[in-house]
Amino acid sequence: MSKLTHFNQSGEAHMVDVGDKQDTQRVAVTEGRIVMLPETLALIQRGDHKKGDVLGIARVAGIMAAKKTAELIPLCHPLALTHVSIDLTPEPDRSSVYCVATVKTRGQTGVEMESLCATQVALLTIYDMCKAVDRGMTIDGVQLLEKAGGKSGHWMRNPM
Repeated sequence: MSKLTHFNQSGEAHMVDVGDKQDTQRVAVTEGRIVMLPETLALIQRGDHKKGDVLGIARVAGIMAAKKTAELIPLCHPLALTHVSIDLTPEPDRSSVYCVATVKTRGQTGVEMESLCATQVALLTIYDMCKAVDRGMTIDGVQLLEKAGGKSGHWMRNPM
């Protein structure tokens, strides 16, 4: 098993030095889902929520979250992202909205945290916008699906 990289020889937390690492194309893809009452999903799909376009606002929130990850996660490096996409798909059969976030950069460190943060915040935004009608919503299954770039290369989650 690899050692934890965010601790120095004395066991103190520190920001990893990536200065000597080679710039490579980096990508991370994450997923998650918010499960809700069927009536809540119908309200989102009809687009007549009094707060506005729920999925459109959640998409923008996810993009903003990816860009601000280093401000939220103490030891993350600030990165110049080259691409962020947030795909939100209503799933009537599951009474949910499924989110896939894809984040890219060219740099010395990966974008897994940016993609995970984007997924979480997009789903939290849906919760925030719909909590007045459905406080029992559940955010579930947020996880890394794929990452590529850097010394560790390409990794994909095994399908279940």
